[in-house]
Amino acid sequence: MQKTSKGKTPRRNGQKKASNTERDPVGVYCRIRPLISEDEECCVEMISSTTIQLHAPDGLKANRNGEYKETQYSFKKVFGVNTTQMELFEDVAKPLVDDLIHCKNGLLFTYGVTGSGKTFTMTGSPGEGGLLPRSLDMLFNSIGPFQAKRYVFKPDDKNGMEIQSQVDALLERQKRESQQSVPKTPSSRQKADPEFADMISPDEACKSESVDEDCCFSVFVSYIEIYNNYIYDLLEDAPFDPIRPKPPQSKVLREDQNHNMYVAGCTEVEVKSTEEAFEIFWKGQKKRRIANTQLNRESSRSHSVFTVKLVQAPLDADGDHILQDKNQVNVSQLCLVDLAGSERTSRTRAEGSRLREAGNINQSLMTLRTCMEVLRENQMCGTNKMVPYRDSKVTHLFKNYFDGEGKVRMIVCVNPNADDYEESVLVMRFAEMTQEVEVARPVDRPIYSLPAGRRHKNQAFKDELSRRLAERGGPVTADDPGLLNQLLESLPALPPCELVDPTDDQTLPRLIEVLERRQHIRQMMKEQFNQTANTLQSMLQQFNSQLGAKETFLHDQQSKLNEKDKVILNQRTELERLEKKSKTLEYKIDILQKTTGMYEQDKRSLQQELESREQKLQRELAERRRMEQRMQGVVTDTKLKWEKECERRVNAKQLELQNKLWVKDEKLKQLKAIVTESSGAPAERPEKPERPSRERDRNHAQKRSASPSPLPTAPPVRPMHRRSHSAGGEKWVDHKPPSNLDLDTVMQPIIPNSIKVSAPNEKALSKCHKYVLRHQELASDGEIETKLIKGNVFKTRGGGQAVQFTDIETLKQECPTAPSRKRRSGSAEGPAQIEDLENRPPVMSSSQAYQKRRKP
Repeated sequence: MQKTSKGKTPRRNGQKKASNTERDPVGVYCRIRPLISEDEECCVEMISSTTIQLHAPDGLKANRNGEYKETQYSFKKVFGVNTTQMELFEDVAKPLVDDLIHCKNGLLFTYGVTGSGKTFTMTGSPGEGGLLPRSLDMLFNSIGPFQAKRYVFKPDDKNGMEIQSQVDALLERQKRESQQSVPKTPSSRQKADPEFADMISPDEACKSESVDEDCCFSVFVSYIEIYNNYIYDLLEDAPFDPIRPKPPQSKVLREDQNHNMYVAGCTEVEVKSTEEAFEIFWKGQKKRRIANTQLNRESSRSHSVFTVKLVQAPLDADGDHILQDKNQVNVSQLCLVDLAGSERTSRTRAEGSRLREAGNINQSLMTLRTCMEVLRENQMCGTNKMVPYRDSKVTHLFKNYFDGEGKVRMIVCVNPNADDYEESVLVMRFAEMTQEVEVARPVDRPIYSLPAGRRHKNQAFKDELSRRLAERGGPVTADDPGLLNQLLESLPALPPCELVDPTDDQTLPRLIEVLERRQHIRQMMKEQFNQTANTLQSMLQQFNSQLGAKETFLHDQQSKLNEKDKVILNQRTELERLEKKSKTLEYKIDILQKTTGMYEQDKRSLQQELESREQKLQRELAERRRMEQRMQGVVTDTKLKWEKECERRVNAKQLELQNKLWVKDEKLKQLKAIVTESSGAPAERPEKPERPSRERDRNHAQKRSASPSPLPTAPPVRPMHRRSHSAGGEKWVDHKPPSNLDLDTVMQPIIPNSIKVSAPNEKALSKCHKYVLRHQELASDGEIETKLIKGNVFKTRGGGQAVQFTDIETLKQECPTAPSRKRRSGSAEGPAQIEDLENRPPVMSSSQAYQKRRKP
């Protein structure tokens, strides 16, 4: 028995990557599931094959501007509601399976909110197989004829593989078959599980065309779930105890010698067909934790990871057996991950264990987002922040794919229902950010240095040998009784060998003769076989010489190809440098264009503001000119008014002084007369002094008005018959200052349909058409005079209110019982008093008992 040899994965150390390693971004795809009913409101629209647009549903709170914002997101490809499972597999999973066969690792996971179709995308249903069954079917269709026998490769429980000899593998198979713990691989397609019976139709079967025929392959599968941040093996056969059932034991993550993360103690089952792989998958699927929630009847409560591990090793130089060299064994794996959906407890109304499950699911997805953000920041900004892989089992398990090399693909599943709008926006933001994370591109590495086509040459040799031996009557082997009987029948038949007489001398000679002929034929066949063997050996030597020449030629071509590869690598490096430089320049150009656009927009806005201010200035200048003209007119009118008023007051004062002087003269005369009469001396009565004439003042008073007016006045009308303008039906603003006094007169200025204010304001002016101001002042005779200053209210261009004064009414009162200005003597007699009253000059007064209107 030979000693087993161990193989290891070809992945390089993720911690020591070359600086010139080519990198590819994470491929993010989007799939839109159809609505359950046509009455549901849709918030997702497919714009193109790479872009979708999210519409805010009705009733959602608008943004600060009062508008609903529509956002667009771009992906590598968008699959609509009518996309079939086959189309999705062709674009997303098929390249990963092809890379798996070529010794490259891959990671494919589905992401989205609960109920968005992630499990259907990964697993599928009868008649519509998902990505997982189609990947297994393509793998076995490609490597089916080149699979090694069972137990030739054996896991070593340290994320590596051991190679066993043919004898050890045979003993292992017999041991397992005797235990009947592993079902035999069906030789043909037997009746499969009803859950997978019609998943993939024969028309949709596909395979990889570039499979290395000089290798032997074996497939190992494992199935785990991450529940509440604990790892459980779904393929583990734990003993069942009906009395004391034990809960499943969680597994731990470890790191192998190549710094790759793996689940220690995880069951890895070797499968030889698609049906057997389906059976293993369904066995673990029945153990997966699902529950019924308000949003999904079969909601996944854990993250599931189905790992397909492909082991391959080259054949020896003869092309007949596997090369027993542990350094030539290659292990590649494809992880198919179905992440549990993020959910809000306010919608699912989860309680108890469901609430704890939702919290752990959301926490692990949040850790995944955080890791992506830190990776993106480190790659774009050149920082070296620590990525928190260890905060969650999901990110810790797949650390190798982001720090090492391999292809990473993510399918974002979206439910277009309007109820999932807010969660879908968060998913879209995470997907958009994930596309900017780059992963090292896996490189092609030769596994061995043996000549290609060994399996084909070995098979051709066997076919040619069988053909030539068939031409000679067929080969004679102890393993084939039919061929032996055919060879015996071609020899001469033996005569009867029964001796009945000792003197018989014919039977033995005949037998000797036949045996000699048979010996002669056998000798001839031996010579012919040797001759054929020599010919074949010479042909093989000739073939070997030709093969050596071909190998030398191939070696020369390979050296030239390596030189070309180096040149191409240098050119590619230079091209990448130029592309980076071009991207940097494009980025700078973009920034400059944006800056220029901002400046141009500011320039346009400033020009518009300047034009508006110039127009406003022109309007203000015109208004100022009009106001100056108006004020000049008002000043002129006011000047004229006050000149007339001053002249009137001077005349009135002069007349008052003349009246006082005349009264004093009269008193002196009366006193003189009294003195004369008391002395008894008759005296002549002096002439009565002439009373100052008032014709001039009366004529001047007729021409005088209460206030000057720039406008021509109408013909004089008696004031008692003049109707006030305030008696109309317009609405008035009655402005009565708080300093005015109440006169308690019978006749008061009453303005109907008016708004009384103590100070004018814009609100009152905007509601009325007329304005009146009650102004009180002390008249020349000492009485209070009330003036009603009226005007029209009109709107200005600036949106305000203005008043244009048009009229003035003067209200004046006089008390008839007031003492006269002339002081009467108490010693005078009745006739003298009467004479005095008759001779008293009339008092000038414009005050009357009725309201007097003075027009400006």
